[in-house]
Amino acid sequence: EVQLVESGGALVQPGGSLRLSCTTSGFDFSICAMSWVRQAPGKGLEWVSTVNTTGDGPKYADSVKGRFVITRDNAKRTVYLQMNSLKPEDTAVYYCTKSDTTSYFASWGQGTQVTVSS
Repeated sequence: EVQLVESGGALVQPGGSLRLSCTTSGFDFSICAMSWVRQAPGKGLEWVSTVNTTGDGPKYADSVKGRFVITRDNAKRTVYLQMNSLKPEDTAVYYCTKSDTTSYFASWGQGTQVTVSS
């Protein structure tokens, strides 16, 4: 069974930092691209970032470029999202997703809440 479990969400002040983790099981992690997607209150899903199987050439949405960093540890089957210089508009539920042969978003975790507020 494919499982993706996010953690690390919290309440943080503007300008602060958080690191999200997504631990996985039930599939060959090393051959899957991994992504983070978020959903702000009352809004639709927004793609945040994707990392390929080797961790090279990560991609970012313009809204987070220069502030967020995605990395992966294939030995630990875990993908991370380091979030710096957080803004209130980063408040959202953050989801981890895995790719398959047809989609970058084939399977999803349950999400972790990030709230940026003073």
